Amino acid sequence: MLERIRSSGVILHISSLPSRHGIGDLGPSAYQWVDFLDQSGTGLWQILPLNPTGFSDSPYQGLSTFAGNPFFINLDLLVEAGLLDLEDILVARPFPDRWVDYGGMRKYKVEKLALAFANFQKSINHALSLEFQEFQNLNQGWLPDYTTFMAIRMENRQKSWKDWPVPLKKRLRKDLLAYQRDNAIEISKHAFYQFLIFKQWDELKSYTNQKGISIIGDLPIYLGFDSADVWANPHLFLLDKELNPLAVAGVPPDFFSASGQLWGNPLYDWERHKRDGFQWWLDRIKETLKHVDLIRLDHFRGFSGYWQVPAGSKSAALGEWKAGPGSNLFKAIRSEIHNLPFIAEDLGVITPDVTALRNEFNLPGMKVLQFAFGSDANNAYLPHHYPANCAAYTGTHDNEPSRSWFKTLPDHEKRFCLNYVSGSANQIAHAMIRVIWQSPAMSAIAPMQDFLQLGKSARMNLPASTQGNWRWRMTGDQMTKSLAQWMKAINITYGRVQPGKNWSVNNFLKNR
Repeated sequence: MLERIRSSGVILHISSLPSRHGIGDLGPSAYQWVDFLDQSGTGLWQILPLNPTGFSDSPYQGLSTFAGNPFFINLDLLVEAGLLDLEDILVARPFPDRWVDYGGMRKYKVEKLALAFANFQKSINHALSLEFQEFQNLNQGWLPDYTTFMAIRMENRQKSWKDWPVPLKKRLRKDLLAYQRDNAIEISKHAFYQFLIFKQWDELKSYTNQKGISIIGDLPIYLGFDSADVWANPHLFLLDKELNPLAVAGVPPDFFSASGQLWGNPLYDWERHKRDGFQWWLDRIKETLKHVDLIRLDHFRGFSGYWQVPAGSKSAALGEWKAGPGSNLFKAIRSEIHNLPFIAEDLGVITPDVTALRNEFNLPGMKVLQFAFGSDANNAYLPHHYPANCAAYTGTHDNEPSRSWFKTLPDHEKRFCLNYVSGSANQIAHAMIRVIWQSPAMSAIAPMQDFLQLGKSARMNLPASTQGNWRWRMTGDQMTKSLAQWMKAINITYGRVQPGKNWSVNNFLKNR
């Protein structure tokens, strides 16, 4: 659970950090970002899933729940490590600095990472070789499956594993071992990328934690069908004999979509997971906690009851509710991880059984201010109703930035919102931040877009769409001293300064 101290945080994914290499990464700008949070007294940094992305570049359709996204590897640090030369990373044409050009970035980084691996093979860096070997030894539970999956996928022009040759699709032992033997170098390359991404990430995390800042990670409840996890563990999912999904995931109509959302992810065989003592889930949680301090459990309601849609359906409306693993899963997790480090994403259609499950394990839920103005003063998303044990947000990565969201409201909701937050229309995002910082919620968090008061073009994701998402990037000059000072002021004023900061309201006001 969250520490019982008032805290504040910012949502900013790695991909949105400044970088000259086409996508946010773990280089100098990431450290500049952590310094910015430190200067503002902010104690929580929330990111999206770290995994390599698949369909539509979505981190919620990852190629693995255990692996990291190799495109987050910073190339400048590879120059420092002697794996690349400075001239290797000269960019002939600058990448856009406000959005990710996934096609151009991917081509560029694949080439540079392959060169780094080739240089590693030719080098005599014994210390790095020993580190790499130790990394492989420590990650035998998931790394061989993932690296083999990626090698086969690349060889098959990134086709889904359902379209691979049958012996590899069905993991016939003799054929799989032969493939691994014949393609050992290609498999090792993907292992090396994982070594690099987690080496850079763990160094950044250590720096972040030393500043008194905790990282909130994100654990999607479901996996993409085209993932190493489903390919390697088909018995854990509802698949037929030919390994096709029997049913898929989605949600009925909710805040984000009037017709519901057809996600298409394969569903778990929860009875099989229960018979296995939920070991796969325990491994997944433990691995995630190696790299983050807290976990936002995406679509928490699915653990109580989930929306099952028959495979092949064109609409999520054709689904039905099914019982999830409930308390059995969380008891298994608690038996090995005693202080459950979770935030329950309990948005959408929430029924009493979901609330009971969250309360049984004393998990903080989520409150989103953008959901608060469609009714009256009894709306549970209004801050005067917030319990202390919750994480309050202006909006999430799935919401439109508050500035442009406000413009879409009917006039009566605009008046309600302005009256409630005591703000003006042109400063609405900052007014909304201030009102949730004032609230009883132990954690108050907002997307960086709201701190920057950006509009529609900075939206990170539009649920139920597959085009134009996950592209927004911040520029280095947006991390200004004046913004850090404004954040510092509200953190001090509302008692949300990160642990270790001996800042008082009076001293702060005297020095302004």
